[in-house]
Amino acid sequence: MEKLPDWAQEVMRSYESSAAGCFMLHGNVSDRMVVKSAGKTTIGGIQEFLMEVILPRFDVVITYDLGYGIRIERGGSLFGEWPTYQEIGDLPRDPLPAISFITHYLTYCRNLKFQGVKPPKVAVIIKQTHLVCPEVQGSSNTPVNAVATFLRSWAENERIQQSGQVAFLLTESAHSVHNLVSGSPRIAELEVPLPSKSQVEDLLTHMVESEVTPLALKEFDDLEIPADRLVGATLSSVEALLLRSEYDKKSLVLAQLNKVKRDLVEKDCEGLIGFVEPDRDLTDIIGLEGVKTWLRQDIDLWNKNELDALPMGYLFCGPVGTGKTYLAECLAGEAGVPVITMRNFRDKWVGSTEANLEKIFSLIHALGRCIVFVDEADQALGKRQGGSGDSGVSSRVYSMMAKEMSNTRNRGKVLWVLASSRPDLIEVDLKRPGRIDVKIPLFPCLTDEQSFALIRALAKRREIIIPEESIEQFRGKLPQLLTPGAAEALVVQLYRVFKTSELSELEALSKCLEVYRPPVNINILKVQMQLAVEEATDSSMIPEAVTDLLVDVDH
Repeated sequence: MEKLPDWAQEVMRSYESSAAGCFMLHGNVSDRMVVKSAGKTTIGGIQEFLMEVILPRFDVVITYDLGYGIRIERGGSLFGEWPTYQEIGDLPRDPLPAISFITHYLTYCRNLKFQGVKPPKVAVIIKQTHLVCPEVQGSSNTPVNAVATFLRSWAENERIQQSGQVAFLLTESAHSVHNLVSGSPRIAELEVPLPSKSQVEDLLTHMVESEVTPLALKEFDDLEIPADRLVGATLSSVEALLLRSEYDKKSLVLAQLNKVKRDLVEKDCEGLIGFVEPDRDLTDIIGLEGVKTWLRQDIDLWNKNELDALPMGYLFCGPVGTGKTYLAECLAGEAGVPVITMRNFRDKWVGSTEANLEKIFSLIHALGRCIVFVDEADQALGKRQGGSGDSGVSSRVYSMMAKEMSNTRNRGKVLWVLASSRPDLIEVDLKRPGRIDVKIPLFPCLTDEQSFALIRALAKRREIIIPEESIEQFRGKLPQLLTPGAAEALVVQLYRVFKTSELSELEALSKCLEVYRPPVNINILKVQMQLAVEEATDSSMIPEAVTDLLVDVDH
């Protein structure tokens, strides 16, 4: 027998042990699946998988969704023996009468046993449960509350397994389902994750062996290679990719698979995440030698699978413009892993924000080794106590993020990198060891030598050569506490002046320094530096010059 996915194995164990008879399957439930049954392989949805793999011995299988209403997928003649059905003829379509009708049938089948009649084994599949029984605000929506009560009663009826009955509630997000259902301890809640590497390989193998796409994969003798590159995408997306490539008479090649996966994943996630393709590494960082040494040591531990010494996450903190995002990109380039950025996952609809986070977490788990970068973390990660006007969304985001960031099963697979110029606004629990183990402060340039070296390096990238020895003519003119962001803007202005005037490189730089104004007030920079100092994990990360500079800072 083929090895079942983990979630399917858990369904079988829970049902056979009588631990659960009602299951909420959430996550990647709308995807295509490889269905292997009776020596035959096909591609279908989760309903086909349940019917062919989990429920082959059930006599009656009933499905319900808002579009098609109640459908008898198997055992129509047995269902037709029910006297109530013979009386009404037509099946109800609206949620409350439909769920009430199914509940009545389940009760009828259980009662047959007491009449000495062997009852049929019945399975019920409710599709898009978040639409049939959505989470509601308040308690005034009586029909929805009634549907929730019926669904909860299925799970809490101790005779459901004894009578050979089982129910599956399918939804993309458990947080979008009525809390009477999602909060029931008798309903086994199981996540259907994005497909694993072996499942992607099964799909590719089926496509090749069935000769559906003989051209699309002809460049690959070993299908494990493209399967490995496509992990993180849904099987629906991979199947569509192969069919389109076959139609266009184009073969996929290894070099394009990374971009293909990125495009597929971003589409599947509906713009909730983005991929950063790091084209730089830590050698591109100017200065920060101690920080670079620390990060390289951690990457070396990662590569050697010395996971016990690897941090769960980093916090890059420091004034605006100090290169926190740039450092994260360089770290990813050094590690050679994809970087995911979380985009605007917040939504105005009840449960949608939580559903978006669930989808992001599912993708993170499927990708394997990756870095998750959260910019402006003080705003993105929510608060323990949400605002009065957000219906508790902020506190639920906080709770979900805290749980995910402390998941020890992610150690060595997922590295969280938070960036903030106001780390004091991030909840303390999110910054504790076990979630964020290393907090790295980043500071502006502290001396004329550092500022001049930064300007020279950025100018050189634009083929403007500033001699190293010319620093003496600029002493006293260089900006105080120059950040990489501010230096970049200054060099852009330098390039413009140099290209639009007859001035030499040094004359153009001198002119730019004369009119330069810092983009951020010096006092604000000092306050943000002080916050970074207070967060630092190790005192060796704090230059002595910073301590002297901030001696009188009060925030």
